[in-house]
Amino acid sequence: MSAHPAASPASSTPPGAATGPVPAAPAGGSLVNGSMFSRPAWIAIAACTLALAVLPLLNLAFPAGHALHISGYTVALIGKFMCYAMAALALDLVWGYTGILSLGHGVFFALGGYAHGMYLMRAIGRDGVYQSTLPDFMVFLDWKTYPWYWNFTDNFWYCMALVVLVPGVLAFIFGYFAFRSRIKGVYFSIITQAMTFAFMLLFFRNDTGFGGNNGFTDFKRILGFTITAPSTKAVLYLVTLAALLGSLLLCRWIVRSKLGRVLQAVRDSESRLMFIGYNPLYFKLFVWTLSAVLCGIAGALYVPQVGIINPSEMSPANSIEMVIWAAVGGRGTLLGPIIGAFSVNGLKSWFTGAFPDLWLYALGLLFILVTLFMPQGMLGLAGKLRKEKP
Repeated sequence: MSAHPAASPASSTPPGAATGPVPAAPAGGSLVNGSMFSRPAWIAIAACTLALAVLPLLNLAFPAGHALHISGYTVALIGKFMCYAMAALALDLVWGYTGILSLGHGVFFALGGYAHGMYLMRAIGRDGVYQSTLPDFMVFLDWKTYPWYWNFTDNFWYCMALVVLVPGVLAFIFGYFAFRSRIKGVYFSIITQAMTFAFMLLFFRNDTGFGGNNGFTDFKRILGFTITAPSTKAVLYLVTLAALLGSLLLCRWIVRSKLGRVLQAVRDSESRLMFIGYNPLYFKLFVWTLSAVLCGIAGALYVPQVGIINPSEMSPANSIEMVIWAAVGGRGTLLGPIIGAFSVNGLKSWFTGAFPDLWLYALGLLFILVTLFMPQGMLGLAGKLRKEKP
């Protein structure tokens, strides 16, 4: 990420690029300002974090039927939403602040999930249906031994390294050739969608060692603890909350730094950024790879809480949903995609229960309405309404 000695984001950036406002999405009104988050935003973040942290404790402290009891289903559902919010935040870093629209982040999310799922499958031991050291799906398909890429996956920390490295290396290689070839805009979006579709087809195959259509499921233990125990689920939930908060703070630090100004200059005027001596390739490659890693971590946290990972997580529709979460909440604000992920998935949970056959139509309509009437998302609308008050 080298630059011309005379050029710096703070002094020589093109007007309206590295230091200018985020177009079409920074309008968080009272929540997002020049210092990234306003005081009310920090108060809201602290209050929401505290409220979310209390939920699993209420599940453990009070028996079912008590007025203060929170069901295990609710804890698992909110935990899943937090994983989605982390993925939406990762997408916002590349789309909202760097102008790179990815329709393939679902593959990074799923790869992180599969890397963790490998460990969880090995941890089942002989407690499977066939009482074999091999997972049930491998016994059923007449596998005799683990494939080479499953070596050492009985080690938790090795698999955690895979959670970071697998999506990170894939993103780095893919991004290097794409960005070096100056592929951008809709063409980049299309090839990312093609990438996730190709991976989905690959993982659906029974001979790849990833469980085929059923994927990985029926997990028993994690680090020796029963994975279905309320206390284990509470710990997984709190780790997910900490990861989401940490990712938010990391992304905020990046976008407020000189690196963040360069990323926004890439989005606003890449040609002028090159003119003053910067090479956008390495900046784009860095943020693209980091976004993939965050998405992979979100996928790894998702799997033990949901209890399954299969190739459907790589469906292009899932990647498009991530874009909708960011758009609905307000891209280029960091908080917006988190709010969007919770809002859209909360609506989805209700809608699929009440009108299961109509959700995709409702999702499409929601995206159209947001594009037409709320181009800056929910945070932008809130800021606009606040300004219009007498």
